[in-house]
Amino acid sequence: MSGKKLTCLDCGQLNRVPAEKLASGPKCGTCGAGLVTGKVAEVDLATLQKAARNDDLPLVVDFWAPWCGPCRMMAPEFAKAAGQVAGRARLVKLNTEEHPQSGSAYGIRGIPTMIRFDRGREAARQSGAMRTEQIVGWLGV
Repeated sequence: MSGKKLTCLDCGQLNRVPAEKLASGPKCGTCGAGLVTGKVAEVDLATLQKAARNDDLPLVVDFWAPWCGPCRMMAPEFAKAAGQVAGRARLVKLNTEEHPQSGSAYGIRGIPTMIRFDRGREAARQSGAMRTEQIVGWLGV
């Protein structure tokens, strides 16, 4: 069976979606949550690790914390970027305050930091707040 592997960001189940269906709102076969929504999903460390390892679409993670001013400034820009790249990449956020082990797991030295994962490996990393156009350009999708 062909198709793109995508981890459900709600329940963690691995799904296979035909490439031609990516733009038509595919849903998780287990819990029914949207797999490609064009919205930013908040994830925990376990879900991030599974999605980064298994997904066929680029996965972009914004490591942030609620007390971080630049993180809060970038949040709406990151959300706009998610809508612009829907079907070509998925954007997620991981709260480093709620998941402190994520900092050492991914070598996060400052926030906000974005990491792009492509099929199980880190493909790019960027620290500092960015505007929507910069995020989309940096993604290159």
